[in-house]
Amino acid sequence: MFAQLLETLQIQTSVASAFLIFMLPLCAIVAYSDLRGMRIPNWTVDLTGAIYIIVGLFVMPSWPDYGWQLLHLPVGLLIGFLLYAGGAVGAGDAKFVAAAAPFVDYGDLALILLIFCANLLAGFTTHRVAKYTALHKMAPDWKSWHVGAKFPMGFCLGTTLVIYLALGAFYGT
Repeated sequence: MFAQLLETLQIQTSVASAFLIFMLPLCAIVAYSDLRGMRIPNWTVDLTGAIYIIVGLFVMPSWPDYGWQLLHLPVGLLIGFLLYAGGAVGAGDAKFVAAAAPFVDYGDLALILLIFCANLLAGFTTHRVAKYTALHKMAPDWKSWHVGAKFPMGFCLGTTLVIYLALGAFYGT
């Protein structure tokens, strides 16, 4: 199934490559900040949206594509707000998902959900293994070790976007 989704990847390689250059370091900061302090800084969310708005003007294949994908932001914000209100995610997670949503081509929705699910399982398992073994001593001051059942979702959200864009850079249309 994953191979079939890769064959039908809708994002263009040039678009994914351009976005990846800007988003890779920013997603690393999002993941690290959430692991360290259980917070996704607002400036990273703002910059994520700004990167799409500015870089997208130059790399998106057409104005309608640019506009339709930009519409993903308010839709993502609404869904994120509902999940936050229900206690399913943190506010930073909801805002980051909304800001990152325009980067995902609508035709790749099934693929991004598959990547996120696999990434969430791998990230949660990795975090819990590190938390309950001597590995957590490598970063003993991280808040994510000491918040009970809560999980730093930014770790998986940032890496999901990077994986998607990297796959798009190599396997896109």
